[in-house]
Amino acid sequence: MNQPKASVGHSATRRDFLKQSGVTLTTAALASSLAPRSYAAEDNTIQVALVGCGGRGTGAAQNALSTSGPTKLVAMADVFDSRLQSSYKNLAGRFADQMDVPPERQFVGLDAFQKAIDCLGPNGVVILATPPAFRPRHLEYAVEQGRNVFMEKSFAVDAPGIRRVMAAGDEATKKNLKIAGGLMSRHSKPLEEAVARIHDGIIGEVITAWAYRAHGPVGFSPRAQDMSELAHQIRNYSCFTWVNGSFLLDWLIHNLDVCCWVKNAWPVSAQGQGGRQVRDAADQLFDHYAVEYHFPDGTRMFAQGRHMANCWGFFGDIIHGAKGSAVLGEGISDPKIYNGFQQTAQNQIWNYQGPGSNQYQVEWDLLMDAIRNDKPYNETARCAKAAMTGILGRMAAESGKLITWDDALASNLELAPGLDQFTWDSPAPVMPDENGKYPIGMPGFTNVL
Repeated sequence: MNQPKASVGHSATRRDFLKQSGVTLTTAALASSLAPRSYAAEDNTIQVALVGCGGRGTGAAQNALSTSGPTKLVAMADVFDSRLQSSYKNLAGRFADQMDVPPERQFVGLDAFQKAIDCLGPNGVVILATPPAFRPRHLEYAVEQGRNVFMEKSFAVDAPGIRRVMAAGDEATKKNLKIAGGLMSRHSKPLEEAVARIHDGIIGEVITAWAYRAHGPVGFSPRAQDMSELAHQIRNYSCFTWVNGSFLLDWLIHNLDVCCWVKNAWPVSAQGQGGRQVRDAADQLFDHYAVEYHFPDGTRMFAQGRHMANCWGFFGDIIHGAKGSAVLGEGISDPKIYNGFQQTAQNQIWNYQGPGSNQYQVEWDLLMDAIRNDKPYNETARCAKAAMTGILGRMAAESGKLITWDDALASNLELAPGLDQFTWDSPAPVMPDENGKYPIGMPGFTNVL
């Protein structure tokens, strides 16, 4: 079977030498022998390692290499060699002078993240951009090794994973490590100002918030003949709940987070619904969600997620206050605030007038500034709570029950038990039946706690 294989790198000569010599090296010792020169205060270069070389990971690496001060990419890791090579080519085309990733520091496999992180010297930063099921272990390892972190959303897919992320964040604070999370909307200048205006009372007390993401179907690639079931599901991570945590979590997390930011609170419970009405791809993905969240003061947030063809679409947040409303959030580049609830031009009372900004770059500028100037910087707790909001909604929709935040966070139900020990020989956490169909949540019957 032509299966992705774990490897130290792509150098056949080096592997052959190790086999022929009969020398057994520990991972740590090998990584140490391959590691570039450690961070040196005299040249102020910050080393970067990329773990997860898909589009978002590659984009994060571009932002890291575009910050002020000398930076250098020194290691890359992915479970698929083709994706790593595509990312390397993309980055080398733009940042050739900042690339120092020879074949022996290009790692492939389920344990590749460890080898890439081990290449970093002190003050280095690792980009964690694999599917979110893997984030808890990857974050834990980075913190154990004393490395700064940029972690992409959605951070975890279940409550045990969220608790691990929170614990790693606490440990990072003790070690004075800097951690940024990929909820870039929090660093959008127009959105920051809009939220500040709402907090100052421009629309009165916030009464309701709606988070939307409605667009065409999520893509799916049929399983290749020479690919294992586990590799197939990781490649299609958006389509399997154990890998990405659901469409509601992984695709709506930004606007769920923005609504909670506007409300300045996290939900205490949720009830909702969802299912597969149109989708016929061989995966687990619900094609629609409708979840009602309850805040501590009794006000509510409604989340609507749908990915179907030929349907109404919208990507953003609608906020209603006691005397006005707002349209903002991820997907809305020009947030606006209105007097009353008819969102017309004549009722508009505010829109952003300042200079433009790239929120993806701003989040990296802030992280690198904190590293270079040793400022406290740790977004872990907020990121974990945003992800838990999505997980709570998924649990409510899949079960058909009203679920409290406390019960959801205390759940010990793992979507992929034993994931930390997986190898390419491990069975996938979910398997198709004789008709090629995968198990999906069944409201009224599925146990989520």
